[in-house]
Amino acid sequence: MTVSQAFGDVADILARMNPSKILELHAPVELSERVEELVHKKKDGIITEDETSELERYLALDLLIGLAKARARHLLAA
Repeated sequence: MTVSQAFGDVADILARMNPSKILELHAPVELSERVEELVHKKKDGIITEDETSELERYLALDLLIGLAKARARHLLAA
């Protein structure tokens, strides 16, 4: 199993639990601001290794939530 398949499988499980609730998920303002800060640091070339790891984790979480939302929309449309 690849990491992409694992993300897809977890997204499917989450979406099936409660599709409507999954679609309501939104990042808290503080988290969005932190991600924006890290993205700017990366663009400016002043991001540390720890911050790069932190940003990668946030982006992976965003991918997972995005996949779960897409699958939830599909379930609700069916």
